[in-house]
Amino acid sequence: MTASFKGILFMCAGVLFLCLGDAIAKWLGEVHSPLQIIFFRTLVSLPLIVLLACTSGGLQKLRTQRPVVHLVRGLIYTALMVSFVMGLTLLPLAEATAIAFVAPLFVTLLSVPMLGERIDRPVVIFSLIGFVGVLVVVRPGGDAFHLGALIMLAAALFYALMMITARRYGSQEHLWAMVFYMMLVPFVITGLCLPWVWQTPEPHHWLGFLASGVLGVSATAFLTLAFRYTAAAIAAPFDYTAMLWAVALGWWFWDETPDSWVWVGSVLIISSGLAIAYHDRRTTLKRRPSA
Repeated sequence: MTASFKGILFMCAGVLFLCLGDAIAKWLGEVHSPLQIIFFRTLVSLPLIVLLACTSGGLQKLRTQRPVVHLVRGLIYTALMVSFVMGLTLLPLAEATAIAFVAPLFVTLLSVPMLGERIDRPVVIFSLIGFVGVLVVVRPGGDAFHLGALIMLAAALFYALMMITARRYGSQEHLWAMVFYMMLVPFVITGLCLPWVWQTPEPHHWLGFLASGVLGVSATAFLTLAFRYTAAAIAAPFDYTAMLWAVALGWWFWDETPDSWVWVGSVLIISSGLAIAYHDRRTTLKRRPSA
């Protein structure tokens, strides 16, 4: 088995775990507050992250010289998780997933003012096509427009900010330190809010909380392995397999069937993302000095 093929398998597995975690969060959100869901997810995730850090070099992997950076990222991640879980409970799973796909486009556009990066004209055009796709899915002003769509767009923006800060500081901090403090901040915040939103879980809900945390950490580990084994330009397009899982899970558990506009918008969003990835890969190859 080649390294690239391993990377693709890890990417697909990570995306599947993310989608399963989203489906569980949507199910739990029918009864419990997003704050309670996030609290238990981070409660389960934090010990697993510590365990993974210990197996990959020890607790020194969690040391940091940038506590303020981690605090800011944790606050952004808290806002991301709250808005994402709210969006999942308000929208069909496939529609929520389609809107979330706009996050990489936000990353591309925000990289100019926040990282000082330069965007080529084709990337701007591809990004505009992607945003047209979002408008097709969301349909502002139409009968199908829903507050959940705006909330999910906010989640996509918070996700983009997370990726921007990861790109800015990721090379200076260890992966598990970045993930640990990202989880620690929402754990503390939601824990403080828990007395005001507490809803006693049913026995089967406890399994959902446990599975949500395990799936979240597993997805992070598999996605990290994916980019370790293969180039980002090869692995990243398989992120869009999430749409297939979202449609299948939404249909299986909630009898949800995306309408034609969701499919049309999804095709535009995914096509723009793939085009940007392909353009970035070609640009990188052209700039690489020849032997």
